[in-house]
Amino acid sequence: MNIWLLAIIILLIAVFMVMTGHGGGNFFIIALVLAGIDMHIAATSVQFILFTSAFFAMLVFGKKKFVEWKLAVLMGILIGISAFAGGLFSKYVDEKPLKLILSVLLFILAILMLKPVKGKEIQEIKTGWKYWPVKSFDNTATYYINLLIVVPIVLSFGFVAGMVGISGGSFMVPLLVLACSVPMKNAVATASTLVAVSALFGFTGHVISGHFDYKIAVPLAIGGAIGGLIGGSIAIKSKPKLLKILFALTTLAAAIIMAYKIFY
Repeated sequence: MNIWLLAIIILLIAVFMVMTGHGGGNFFIIALVLAGIDMHIAATSVQFILFTSAFFAMLVFGKKKFVEWKLAVLMGILIGISAFAGGLFSKYVDEKPLKLILSVLLFILAILMLKPVKGKEIQEIKTGWKYWPVKSFDNTATYYINLLIVVPIVLSFGFVAGMVGISGGSFMVPLLVLACSVPMKNAVATASTLVAVSALFGFTGHVISGHFDYKIAVPLAIGGAIGGLIGGSIAIKSKPKLLKILFALTTLAAAIIMAYKIFY
């Protein structure tokens, strides 16, 4: 397949994935493999695509003040370190068991995301050493972050995401919405920042392993960047309920795709 035609396909996927905060690693990898690209090169290229699409989406979200930067910094550092380690050690681990577990978790998260989250939970005051109170970027709410839950989850999913070549957005959005009570649009925006960090460090780990082909990765990353700009702009104008439904549906699709690739 012509590389620029594939870049257009990547652009279209990126638009939809950025809207839901997914990143889209599962969908990007399918497009590249079906186009006949070697799996190892495809995994590295996908990490680069994820970085560019998420980075440019982050610029759009950040300009409109939807990114919760304090949460992004904390989780970004954790996911960056763990994703780098996952990408570096990817060649030493059998990915099939990990992908099976991930597909089941994705299915569960998709169902949970369809459950309404009451707005008043955002303002519930929680005290104790394990809670980190974080003021929202617009100072209209306070999020109480349970560090005993959030830190281990971010480290675990960051490592696995970097290892199997996915963004981690599928887990970051539910974590922010369900565990941190962050509104959906803010969660999507913040997840885009985390996807960019995760993908960058995961990409670096894969490059060190020797699987980077710039002639493939750069044109596709250009498509991802344009898709990130468009997807971010559409997400800002969309209703939170619609974004949650789209997220749940795309997460279910990702779970089915991942499970299918394990057995077939």
